Amino acid sequence: MAIPKSVFAHHIDLSILQVGNTAAYGPSDWENDINLAKDVGIDAFALNIAAQTDYNEAQLENAYRAAESLGFKLFLSFDYAAQGPWSSSAVLTLLQRYAASPAQFMVNGASFVSTFEGPDNSDDWRQIRASVPIYFLPDWTSIGPDAFRTTKLDVVDGAFSWDAWPQGATDKTDESDQLWKAALGSKTYMMPVSPWFYANLPDKNWVWRGDDMWHERWQQVLEVQPDFVEVRSARSASKSDLAPHTDIGIRQQIITWNDYGESHYIGPITAASGIPDGAHQYVNKLPHDHWRDLLPYYIAAYKSGSPPAVDTDKVQMWYRLPLATARSNGMTVGNAPWEPAIDADAVVENKVFFTALVKEPSTVSVQIGSNAADTFQAASPGLFHSSIPFNGRTGEVTVRVLRDGQAVIPTITGAPVMPSPPNGLTNYNAWVGGSG
Repeated sequence: MAIPKSVFAHHIDLSILQVGNTAAYGPSDWENDINLAKDVGIDAFALNIAAQTDYNEAQLENAYRAAESLGFKLFLSFDYAAQGPWSSSAVLTLLQRYAASPAQFMVNGASFVSTFEGPDNSDDWRQIRASVPIYFLPDWTSIGPDAFRTTKLDVVDGAFSWDAWPQGATDKTDESDQLWKAALGSKTYMMPVSPWFYANLPDKNWVWRGDDMWHERWQQVLEVQPDFVEVRSARSASKSDLAPHTDIGIRQQIITWNDYGESHYIGPITAASGIPDGAHQYVNKLPHDHWRDLLPYYIAAYKSGSPPAVDTDKVQMWYRLPLATARSNGMTVGNAPWEPAIDADAVVENKVFFTALVKEPSTVSVQIGSNAADTFQAASPGLFHSSIPFNGRTGEVTVRVLRDGQAVIPTITGAPVMPSPPNGLTNYNAWVGGSG
């Protein structure tokens, strides 16, 4: 049976620093997140949960009850890195508990389930799937697609790649997605999409290039056409035992809904948000909600295979507030510790990035402070994406979309680009704004 294309958002319910991202959540917080996700076309949350976390039970109940009441879907993503590996008995208990929930995301009658890492425990999943029907797409990116193909393919229904960010001063391409697709053959691929990455925490302090990535990655989704898409966050059975599945496909997962410590959250910042200690300095007053504005268009294009008609003009913009090299970089480096280290300021670009979605040909004007505006022609209906360099310009950023000389949406005014950060520490996180 063919499986409809689906888009998931990775919902972090733990922290590597043992500060639970949802520990303070009540039922209304889950309801708010779910309604926001439904409004933009997200099909399900992947609930990232760590072993030996004392609030898992209560928050899973809150999440599933909220999703059941609102007609939303969830699935479990077992994190084997945050607090050590899961026991197979604990995994089985949770899968059996929620298998019958109307909110459980199912594939051909089996519970959809994923992981963050855990390839050394792959044999556990032979036993698990013998006891409960599952459709299993783990993230075992650490071993790479070739080793996955030769050593793990017989225990899975597909794979989820965590390779969502580029290395160094380069843009993200779909090369890794194509390698994973080739390794999986006829099995399912879940593709990661993420807008950003910056962390300055005791256990991680690096930046990967975001810049144009939120727009460009969705264009790659249209080219790769995965079975699933997941918007995600970074952290830092024999064949005869497998239930037969006839679907071949690619799914998509957004990374993430709420990983504030790594700066790739697209969900709201609220009083209940579990922002890790040390991350407040680069998260506070930097909302990312408007990265959701164009998701209905992106998701509709992915599911249908072609761009949909535009019925509402929209625009979104994002940029870092202080100029790169403005002050101390807080010892942040470009690239993760397992990659060649480079200067963080060489990774990021001093630019305002924007995407307009227009019903008809339009003019887009972008201005920094009182300086002359840069103007662009969106020559046809649909998406128009570009950027303007800071070039030393500072002040509030304003974006206008005009047609026949008349504004088609109210002027968008963004936070000011600053010559130096107020605390002397360069913040590599993004401010995101838009028309809604």
